[in-house]
Amino acid sequence: MKNNEALKLVITEDGSHTIFNSWIGEHYHSTFGAIQESEHIFIQAALDVFRDKQNKLNILEIGFGTGLNALLSLLWADKFDKHISYYGLEAFPVSHKTALSLNYHELLKIDQSLFMNFHRQIDGALKISDRFSLEKEVNTLENAVFPPEKYDVIYFDAFSPEAQAELWTTNIFTKLFDTLKKGGVMTTYSCKGSVKRALKAAGFSIEKLPGPPGKREFLRATKQ
Repeated sequence: MKNNEALKLVITEDGSHTIFNSWIGEHYHSTFGAIQESEHIFIQAALDVFRDKQNKLNILEIGFGTGLNALLSLLWADKFDKHISYYGLEAFPVSHKTALSLNYHELLKIDQSLFMNFHRQIDGALKISDRFSLEKEVNTLENAVFPPEKYDVIYFDAFSPEAQAELWTTNIFTKLFDTLKKGGVMTTYSCKGSVKRALKAAGFSIEKLPGPPGKREFLRATKQ
């Protein structure tokens, strides 16, 4: 079965869409609210750390998926007059047809064409706005190669450790630690004990933060 044939659109409790992947057996975003989860874990807990520190940010997303985290990052950049270079890694991109079905543009009151720019096939960097440029790579995290000390922020939004245990290891987190700048942060929704141990073994300092609705806690990891 092809990955896109395994995808089903789901309305979450805040009215925004997520996607259920029957091939993996998991949703792309929380069913308690896709937008509010992404805002809480990735925007507020990661980007807001840099709001008063610097004007230019490099972001790496592991699990580009629906493009929601990238879209919210663009809106954050516009709101606070920041410049973002965004790099999204995704092994199985959603189809153009699936992306067209997502309702984020309606709820966030933007043109659908702006959101669909995140799902264009591109070679190199695409300037989506004066403050935001996007690059995407279709690859697995195990095979991807990242430059050293490149990124200020990493969104780790892969499927769960139960579904993809190979992505939540010390070796993988060491690769991400090495591509993060000193003082950079990585956030993820998982707070599992094995994840915390692997992050610490890779060199991260970690903290548990109160989660969004439906989740008690999540993790922020910092490269000290």
